[in-house]
Amino acid sequence: WTGQRYEAKLKNMARVLGELSRDRVPDGPAVIGVAEVENDRVLHDLVSQAPISKYKFVHYEGPDKRGIDCALLYDPAQFKVLRSKLVLSTPYQGDTTHLTRGFLIVDGLLGGERVCFIVNHWPSRGAESPVRVHAAEQVKALKDSLMRETRKLKLIVMGDLNDDPMDESLKALGARKFPEQMKKRDLYDPWWVTLEDKGVGTLLYRGKWNLFDQILVSKPLLKAKKGLAYDHNEVFIREYLIQQEGNYKGSPFRTFGGRTWLNGYSDHLPTIIYLKEK
Repeated sequence: WTGQRYEAKLKNMARVLGELSRDRVPDGPAVIGVAEVENDRVLHDLVSQAPISKYKFVHYEGPDKRGIDCALLYDPAQFKVLRSKLVLSTPYQGDTTHLTRGFLIVDGLLGGERVCFIVNHWPSRGAESPVRVHAAEQVKALKDSLMRETRKLKLIVMGDLNDDPMDESLKALGARKFPEQMKKRDLYDPWWVTLEDKGVGTLLYRGKWNLFDQILVSKPLLKAKKGLAYDHNEVFIREYLIQQEGNYKGSPFRTFGGRTWLNGYSDHLPTIIYLKEK
């Protein structure tokens, strides 16, 4: 990394975040969950970029060995933060090498009603599946506790889960492919249909699309008769976000290819959910 590359990365990130959902929602996203955040400094520098200068952020420095955290960007005109905290994870069978990042909980007012977010970044595929299942079980415990406290809580669980919607960790979380499969504290996972039935993903590995970047909603957001309700989801795909030539042609246009600086955006595509007010 150099100063010039850092400035280019900030500009590239701000371009994408500034375009998310603008074709449908002129004010842009109310909140944006982000992963692999190094520290407060990079977030300050990011939200100083003109396309997203209205955003504030919630971030806690976590214990991750690589120094990367989760954060939540938010538009204060659309979302009011009431409370937040970082819940530290526990290791799977003492495995601190693949200890997941903390779970960022942000509670606030969206559209005048309470909505709670849990932002995640689960262990990578360098770890075996049970390590991510353990992360999922911890989030499920948090989710269930919040929903016992508030029975009709509108809850959104989001992040880079490093697993696909049909994998064991998502089953452990209580994620369901179809609304009719849901029990009262389950989560609806619209990305299951996106990947399995439509063949659309967010990252390409060895010629196969995966969809690790998921946003899941609680039953009260899905079945709401008034107020905010889930409407639809979207993988944000634009031509400039896809590599057009070379070894990575057809995959997301990444920042580095090995040690080669490509001046791209990310090896993952962003995902969006839209809510409507009934």
